[in-house]
Amino acid sequence: MDKVSHKVSIRPAWVFVGAGGERVDPRLFVLLGGIHDSGKLTLAAKRMGLSYRHAWDLLSKWSQFFGRPLVAMERGKGAQLSPLGEKLLWAEQRCDASLFPHLANIASDLNIEINRYLKASDALIRIHASHGFAVAKLPLLMRQHGSSDLDLQYMGSVEALRSLAGGNCDLAGIHVPLGELARSMWVHYEPWIDPRRQRAIRFVTRTQGLMVASGNPLGVNSLADLARPGIRFINRQKGSGTRFLLDAMLEAQSLDSRSIEGYERGEFTHAAVAAFVASGIADVGLGVEPAARQFKLDFIPLLEERYLLACNAESVKEPAVGELIELLKGDAFRAMAETGYTLDSPGEVVEMQEIFPWLKR
Repeated sequence: MDKVSHKVSIRPAWVFVGAGGERVDPRLFVLLGGIHDSGKLTLAAKRMGLSYRHAWDLLSKWSQFFGRPLVAMERGKGAQLSPLGEKLLWAEQRCDASLFPHLANIASDLNIEINRYLKASDALIRIHASHGFAVAKLPLLMRQHGSSDLDLQYMGSVEALRSLAGGNCDLAGIHVPLGELARSMWVHYEPWIDPRRQRAIRFVTRTQGLMVASGNPLGVNSLADLARPGIRFINRQKGSGTRFLLDAMLEAQSLDSRSIEGYERGEFTHAAVAAFVASGIADVGLGVEPAARQFKLDFIPLLEERYLLACNAESVKEPAVGELIELLKGDAFRAMAETGYTLDSPGEVVEMQEIFPWLKR
């Protein structure tokens, strides 16, 4: 039987119900996003495949529904979202950023069960990984250019390594800072890494830093600024590698997390952290550069880190994993990943000692 190309995908949907039972057309959010990005209703409508009149009618209908305009139109200046339009778009983006990993995990489980029933593929790669923009491309890469099935489940780096050690996945996506801070992450990784039995597949490098509003109005330039009165911080969730990394950086600079307003409040993804900052609910968050770009935030780089795929040594000999390794070396992955990340000889299999050089061979 040929491989099934249709996949379950789950996305949140908004339902605003008025007195007459009206429901908001989900295309409204796509249109608002297009206007926000392009500054022109004509371009936003064209991107959606709508006529200008249809797009204008959609905006007019829902402006009337909410009782306030969603877009301001000025001759010669194009279109600009109103404060209400900005808030609606932010709410949709925040919802998607916060819920995406959870919904993706559920969808992946459903796809496995459906494909098992259909016997669509005997080749399945199970990846448990810390959330990242590059690893999120792997299901699409395999669908478009491979023949195996790929189950991607999002979880923290430590949990992913624990899953690998327990035989519950084939690849574990983890991140390791370059330089001395790598030892700080090793403390959390050590119980689950066996350098004799495990290998690392090189993938990408990425930059972690502080995300702030455009123009950096509060002048946040370092971790020390997080402790300033009135600075509201948004963290990653407990158990995430990024949160462990923040703790290590704070300790290295003798900074007390208790002095940071919002330290205990965490989000599951880099994009969700960026959405908080973009909305004005928080002033600064820690995350990767592509998330800051997605929400048009300023980015203050702090460190570089490797994102890797850990695996058992024998797994690289399996046909499905071998297929993924070859795809990582190809132009298709390069085209997908080179947006805010740097390729780190993707697909090259190395011993754990190359990543953690203090380990004994």
